[in-house]
Amino acid sequence: MSTIKNIGVLTSGGDSPGMNAAIRAVVRASLYHNLKVTGILRGYEGLIHADFMPMDGKSVANIIQRGGTILKTARSDAFRTKEGRELAHKNLVESDIDALVVIGGDGTFTGADLFSREFNFPVIGLPGTIDNDLEGTDFTIGYDTAINTVVNAVDKIRDTAESHDRLFIVEVMGRDSGLIALRSGIGVGAEAIMIPEAKIGVEDVVVRLENGRKDKASKIIIVAEGDEAGGAYNVGEALKDKFPSYDIRISVLGHIQRGGKPSCMDRVLASRLGVAAVEGLLAGKTDVMAGQVNREIVFTPFSHAIKHIDAEKITPAWLRLVEILSL
Repeated sequence: MSTIKNIGVLTSGGDSPGMNAAIRAVVRASLYHNLKVTGILRGYEGLIHADFMPMDGKSVANIIQRGGTILKTARSDAFRTKEGRELAHKNLVESDIDALVVIGGDGTFTGADLFSREFNFPVIGLPGTIDNDLEGTDFTIGYDTAINTVVNAVDKIRDTAESHDRLFIVEVMGRDSGLIALRSGIGVGAEAIMIPEAKIGVEDVVVRLENGRKDKASKIIIVAEGDEAGGAYNVGEALKDKFPSYDIRISVLGHIQRGGKPSCMDRVLASRLGVAAVEGLLAGKTDVMAGQVNREIVFTPFSHAIKHIDAEKITPAWLRLVEILSL
């Protein structure tokens, strides 16, 4: 029988749409199993400063549709130190918190993995990041909303590009992963998509533009912020030199990709994984991330989930699809 009586929940790192839905699911699943649940404010900083608050059903009422995170989030330099983690553990023990659910990305899970192993403390993670760059889940919480935000924005940009015969270079988030750029680029019918994994340089884009249809009234290039060409402005400068007759405009979408109401897909995914995390802890699981693969709940060790982007997420078949559709 599980000795867990009180589960702490926190959000850490960059926020993503659906985090509130995940918090809601963790709280309601805990209450369903007659457990106490404690909210930890500002991520690992909240552990350091014992910034805890008891949560109940009312705490998570009317939040499933809200972006951001009601528990706030922050980076924590103190938690990177052994002394900081020891203080965090002391605060948890003194507050009778028996286990943790951490919602975030690779940085969050790196800290959780270390903390869980150092103190033999039960921790399960939920993949809350718009980048979709974790292995052990087909989609991360927030990714679907983010790519739809990009699609909606670029559809509007396409309207003005058509009206003025312009080439727009649109930069999207993805410092280490081009998955936002890949799917949104296909979704908006981009003429070229530049992502770190594909090593597509400016010369490749030049060839595509030269070989593409000349009668297109507008052209859209999607660039991941982590692309080796250096982002939208560097690409724009390079293309101006090659195509001085083009009317080129730059649009950096930035943090609008993190905000907004989560899509139905993200709300359902967050809800499933939140319940799975609580029930996983009660079943004795720890030091793992709860994810969804082929519609089934799976648990992946933190050490494997972190920065091991599933090879099937960006394959030659995806890149060939981009090449075919950009003609």
